[in-house]
Amino acid sequence: MISDEAWLKGEFITSVQQRGAAIIKARGASSAASAANAIVDSVRSILGPTAPGDWHSVCLCSDGSYDVEVGLISSFPVRSNGKKLEIVQELPLNEFSRTKIAATVNELKEEKSLVAELLPGR
Repeated sequence: MISDEAWLKGEFITSVQQRGAAIIKARGASSAASAANAIVDSVRSILGPTAPGDWHSVCLCSDGSYDVEVGLISSFPVRSNGKKLEIVQELPLNEFSRTKIAATVNELKEEKSLVAELLPGR
């Protein structure tokens, strides 16, 4: 959907990484209200049906989709019928996206291993 790959790989990623600091600088206050607003938007998108052909991202316990290890909590593209979420399967991913997802999955696995003894059933 985004045709400017240089912007995506550069300015966009930098902006996302620094968004908390940018909010604090602009508002002179914590970015907590922005996080709370994002939570409200997510709940609204889960409780209402997703428009045909559309999807949004939500963190879920992985079922193995997109090569994310089963049981890891990760963001996935989803649709809602207003009662149940469904992971949207087989969205096209370019190599850049695959690399970023793999790096994130590796970080999640590393973090999980660091707290493994605190998890139930361990």
